[in-house]
Amino acid sequence: MPEKKAPRRPTKAASATGKTVEGFTAEERAAMRERARELKAGRADGESAVLEKIAEMPEPDRSMALRLHALIKSNAPELSPRTWYGMPAYANREGKVVCFFTPASKFKTRYATLGFNDVANLDEGNLWPTSFALKGLTAVEEAKIAELVKRAMGRD
Repeated sequence: MPEKKAPRRPTKAASATGKTVEGFTAEERAAMRERARELKAGRADGESAVLEKIAEMPEPDRSMALRLHALIKSNAPELSPRTWYGMPAYANREGKVVCFFTPASKFKTRYATLGFNDVANLDEGNLWPTSFALKGLTAVEEAKIAELVKRAMGRD
């Protein structure tokens, strides 16, 4: 069953005309502001920025993010940690984000996600997943994530 999203409020311009236009949620606007700050900051110490963001997360997001950070670093050491829209992310040598963690608390969803961008080598025919819901991490999920990260980097 699809998850219900919070209703969007009309923008000022829309309310002035009397028409309802969907705008961004407060969480989406905050993520865009964080991304603008990241771009202005440039390529500062990405590891520190990621660990700082993780430290700000509530549980269970924080412990999942720390474990994912360790898994990704050990299985794809060529990826560089950095923040992306205020979330922990891991970029290739060209600076393109390969994978990222979205904490459930960021957008007030019921589960966190581990996502992969189009530079990840996860292609399987004409249809494959690019985002995975996380409610917890056991040895089983950690093994699957390690495999996904290796595949994303072109190592099967």
